[in-house]
Amino acid sequence: MMPFTLKLEKRLKVSRSATFLVPVVSILLALVFGAILLNLVGANPWNTYQAMLDGAFGTPALWQQGRYHNIIETLVKATPLMLAGLAVAVAFRMRFWNIGAEGQLVMGGVAAAATALWLPEMLPFLPESRWVYLPIIMAASMLVGAFWALIPAFLKAYLKVDEIITTLMFNYIAILFYQYLFNIAWKDPDGYGFPGSAMIPDFTWLPRITGRFHWGFFIAIAAAFVIWLIMDRTRWGYEIRLLGESKNAGRYAGISLAGTILLVMFLSGGLAGLAGMSEVTGISYRLQRGLAVGTGFTGIIIAWLARLNPWGVLLVAFLMAALLVGGEQIQMTMGLPASVSPVLQGAILLFVLGGSVFNRYRLRILRPGLKDEPDSQDLAASGE
Repeated sequence: MMPFTLKLEKRLKVSRSATFLVPVVSILLALVFGAILLNLVGANPWNTYQAMLDGAFGTPALWQQGRYHNIIETLVKATPLMLAGLAVAVAFRMRFWNIGAEGQLVMGGVAAAATALWLPEMLPFLPESRWVYLPIIMAASMLVGAFWALIPAFLKAYLKVDEIITTLMFNYIAILFYQYLFNIAWKDPDGYGFPGSAMIPDFTWLPRITGRFHWGFFIAIAAAFVIWLIMDRTRWGYEIRLLGESKNAGRYAGISLAGTILLVMFLSGGLAGLAGMSEVTGISYRLQRGLAVGTGFTGIIIAWLARLNPWGVLLVAFLMAALLVGGEQIQMTMGLPASVSPVLQGAILLFVLGGSVFNRYRLRILRPGLKDEPDSQDLAASGE
């Protein structure tokens, strides 16, 4: 028989020290766990971690030569992750579990490709200018992404259908539809048999700053500012937070639950649609394989790690992108098995997400004969 028992006890107040220390300790434990795994496959942990950092951010020697390719690739990878994380965070603020950001992103990319390919033919009188076409493409992507999110939102608001199931299933419908388009319906006849649509006109491309780094990154920052403004500085944002905390309190305050669900999912799907648009008009310039790569699902992890804070989403998405880019580099530079990179990424995420429990709970050791009483500091914090 154990001489003690362990108990998770909810904190009455989250301390600032716990908020800072828990993520730091979680990352350190993840690195230790990763080092053990690397030793098992015969790799030097220190060299591997250094290669990941160099792969994601470059080296001082490269920076002195004006070569910033690595960090540019990290920023490129971070752009859709930021928008997907914001999309999920908006819905999660009111406890609407939108697991469908991947499908909404894909549908936004489909809308961007369709608008860029056929709008110039439908409206030949429009000037061939980015200032004309890009706002139209952005609006189309947001509307189609929002429409894809509104279907499960309507089912939840009026028929009480579980949104986790519907948003998840709509991912597969969107992905299969998108695959049908670039493999069959929209396949470029001049593409030498390769799957993919025709290339969109250059006046529909997002401008690039350097390398593959494009203006989608700044669209993501602007979106984060707008979401922060709505959620933290408007009455509607307060209503969303109130419904997230208590549906009954929201109804008592006269807030329309169904209407708010529809509006929130319209915004959430629109942001995910923008992520798809940024990939099509900023990177691939056509509809092709590589749009549905799990960005929407990763956005769920990003939103939780950022605690649904828009500015936190930007930071976590950037760090997640660095982890992904750095993980890809160690396969090439160190000759490690392809499975090592996702295992390391998963370990870090698992420890960080698991460690976040201790922001809200504390681990107590209970010994026989000792009375189980609340901690005096927590009682003092609660005013008792």
